[in-house]
Amino acid sequence: MRSVVVIGGGIVGLAVAAELASRGDRVTVLEKEKRWGAHQTGHNSNVVHAGLYYKPGSLKARMSVAGNASMVAFAREHGVPVDVCGKLVVATSEDELPRLHDLAARAEANGVPAKLISASEAREYEPEVSCVAALRVESTAIIDFPAVCSALVDLLSSHDLRLQSPALAIRSASGGVEVATPQGVIRADALVNCAGLHSDRVARLAGLTPSARIVPFRGEYFELRRTSLVRGLIYPVPDPTLPFLGVHLTRMLDGSVHCGPNAVLALRREGYRWRDISLADLADVARFPGTWRLARKYARTGAEEVLRSLSRKRFAASLARLVPAVREDDLVRAEAGVRAQAMLPDGSLVDDFLIEMATRQVHVLNAPSPAATGSLEIAKYVADRVVLQS
Repeated sequence: MRSVVVIGGGIVGLAVAAELASRGDRVTVLEKEKRWGAHQTGHNSNVVHAGLYYKPGSLKARMSVAGNASMVAFAREHGVPVDVCGKLVVATSEDELPRLHDLAARAEANGVPAKLISASEAREYEPEVSCVAALRVESTAIIDFPAVCSALVDLLSSHDLRLQSPALAIRSASGGVEVATPQGVIRADALVNCAGLHSDRVARLAGLTPSARIVPFRGEYFELRRTSLVRGLIYPVPDPTLPFLGVHLTRMLDGSVHCGPNAVLALRREGYRWRDISLADLADVARFPGTWRLARKYARTGAEEVLRSLSRKRFAASLARLVPAVREDDLVRAEAGVRAQAMLPDGSLVDDFLIEMATRQVHVLNAPSPAATGSLEIAKYVADRVVLQS
């Protein structure tokens, strides 16, 4: 029986562990926090994406489309709450129509069920929405991703699951891998790194020089007091030059409506508030040449995001483009999330999942949204690549 140690207990790490276990491997999962899915998994909008946004043939496109189906099936099999409610992507002005049509063409190329509809048809789904046209996407769903993690943990009950167990050191040793933890050294035949916000650091700990650096972006959310304004999911037409989808409105399983997220540079890898600051993390970002190249390229966009972060009025105005009835006093601040976004030295943001390999090691180095949606598919892809090279 092969032994594999998985670093990271978010939804991707747990899905990888469950997939390896289903193939007969003995698995150890190391998670540094007190609970599973403590970071990206537990701080997102719980949307099972359909897969329409991503470049045809990319890992994101393939794993999001397949993951939409496999995640919904998993939820239904394991009693996890899920609602396949569909969503609207709305063009709020005539100049957004070409991008909306491009998005419809991309949905078709990716095999995503979607149709262009008129403004009046859009209002049949969302009476308060303002648009000139919209794209209706039927397969988008809402789910409880932390509950998916709990179901995966249950599947791994006979394996070695360790909370509060960070990886302190990693080395190759006599045909295997050794990982030092506060509780001692774990020896395994292979290692999989699914450490999310710290994935590049874990890769360097294991002796790799990863091609990209994780730069954390905080996404801030509000809840909508007047939940009657939104029936389902309302998204703007995204800017194709950015990896973020823009602020949107999402009705959750409990009936609440989440609004957001924006995107600002986090001042700590796990910086969920402006006052969460790490000088070491800031120095790490400042030393990376890609940071400054990105800042120069998107100076205006970055400034607008910061202003929106600091101004509830600006945030409400962004939402009012989609639903004009939204007012500043409708918004109640909710928990933020932090996106682990990989960046290249030239300042470009990695726009696909990034998975790199070494002897007896697989490193998942870029797995932001839609990684939760595609986690069961990412797990299969990673498990196929856990090869015991000599």
